[in-house]
Amino acid sequence: MMPIGIRALAAAGFRLITLSNGSARIAGKLFGEAGIREEFEALLSVEDAPAWKPAGASYEYAAAASGADPSGMLLVAVHPWDIHGAARAGLLTAWLNRTRGSYPAYFEAPEVTITALAELPDALAAAH
Repeated sequence: MMPIGIRALAAAGFRLITLSNGSARIAGKLFGEAGIREEFEALLSVEDAPAWKPAGASYEYAAAASGADPSGMLLVAVHPWDIHGAARAGLLTAWLNRTRGSYPAYFEAPEVTITALAELPDALAAAH
């Protein structure tokens, strides 16, 4: 369940920021309805970036907006194309493999693969 995973990440001390190809307003509404909006520091949209994901400029925008170095950021996504773009922009990546499918070999591989967000803190600890 997503709220449990989001709360586990927040409790583990991670800064939670979204970067969506959709509207930040819609993300805020959805997160509010799910009861997890308060867990997120910022809801970013490529509407304010120079390019849509998976272009590197979108991830660079997110890094600048959050005051972080891309190499210190982790993108968690369900879409392999998003993982690929973030990896090429210098971010660490985690693939949320909800369907338990195969990751496409033609994309940059993620550092971590999980099947639920609640697994991420332990998976990151094991990877480092």
